[in-house]
Amino acid sequence: MNNQNYLPGVKAQYEHLPYPPCDPKDEYNRLQRTWLEDLPMMNHYCFQGRETFSNGFRVLVAGGGTGDATIFLAEQLRGTDAQIVHLDLSSASIAIAKERAAIRKLANIQWVQDSILNLPSLGLGEFDYINCVGVLHHLADPNAGLCALKRVLKERGAIALMVYGAIGRTGVYHMQELLRLANQGCAEGEKIAQAKEVLAALPPGNWYGLAGDLYNDKDSDAGIYDSLLHSQDRAYTVPQLYEWLADGHGFTIELSDVGRGRFPYLPQFTLGLEASRMRARLAHMDERARYAMSELLMGDITRHLMYLTREPQAKAPYGDAEYVPLYFHEPLDARALETMFAPKDGLTLLRHPHLGMTAAVDAGRYSGKILRHIDGQRSFGQIFDLVRADPAVRTQSPDNATLFADFKPVYELLNAIERILLRHSSVP
Repeated sequence: MNNQNYLPGVKAQYEHLPYPPCDPKDEYNRLQRTWLEDLPMMNHYCFQGRETFSNGFRVLVAGGGTGDATIFLAEQLRGTDAQIVHLDLSSASIAIAKERAAIRKLANIQWVQDSILNLPSLGLGEFDYINCVGVLHHLADPNAGLCALKRVLKERGAIALMVYGAIGRTGVYHMQELLRLANQGCAEGEKIAQAKEVLAALPPGNWYGLAGDLYNDKDSDAGIYDSLLHSQDRAYTVPQLYEWLADGHGFTIELSDVGRGRFPYLPQFTLGLEASRMRARLAHMDERARYAMSELLMGDITRHLMYLTREPQAKAPYGDAEYVPLYFHEPLDARALETMFAPKDGLTLLRHPHLGMTAAVDAGRYSGKILRHIDGQRSFGQIFDLVRADPAVRTQSPDNATLFADFKPVYELLNAIERILLRHSSVP
């Protein structure tokens, strides 16, 4: 390893406190999923829904820590010829990840201890998919890390990236500054104990305390240190992301918050119906302006998760009859959705208790019947044939273009919360 390429303090932290904290023996009982690494989501957003994840598909987990993404990907790709490379600075973190892989008997992982800044010189080849979650914002020069990733990314490859969100972490940065002041002259071994005392004694008006469960890294020593005592930490707003990643590097950005998808970035859903003047202006705003406005409106986006692709059309296209729609994440009851999106006058309100969201959508004439026939196997063409065969629709005989247009508002809402994805019918 080239020790000039990274902050020695960052490496020392993760040797002492591997992150994320975990017990390898949990692998006997459950598989830890990571939001961006579900293969159907990767396929939908990164590979036009056409990827089979075979023929030597290569994955790099850059800064893989104790192995959450690595283990989840390796388990999903078990039995294929795909290869995963797990790279991390910390030998302690790699040891935990290796133990987790051994428990699962995963043999498709290569282990490399090094800095992501050294990637171009490590001879690892190029990758179809790179996971780099929670890493770049801990580098002295995050852009140098991104450039290193780009140099080992295939032309049609994709990067799954997570960096901190500046607006949602406002309270974190107040607390970091508070602890920097409190820890002057404090021994390194006392910093976590002192942070715990401060967290237990926050006054009612403290912004970190007011955020409640928004900050979920306070239940372990490793989490407290990583969040509040880290030696190198920066965060980004939506405009800064677009300036860096889209304008600076030409990437197409697909944001997807954990559990919520694009929903928190979409003011047409997050802005109340009462704000009629502002809602009327949304159609005249570009994507990054709408996303930036919603980030400020929500105030709770602590992490920006996204897929980055060089190609602007890497996402599975809506409007092609050869594509298969599939329900994803928590199970959706097709009959309940059919009832919810049955023809109505005006807008339909979709209330999602798990997301705490309410969204208005034009349900159209046929959305309920289309939703009823989605089973993850039928293509849109096959579903539309079934809709046209319905006695209540037969006399109207809507063509595919009419059905796609009618279903589009409902599809866009359910896709925005990652509850409907697409794959091409040629993919098993």
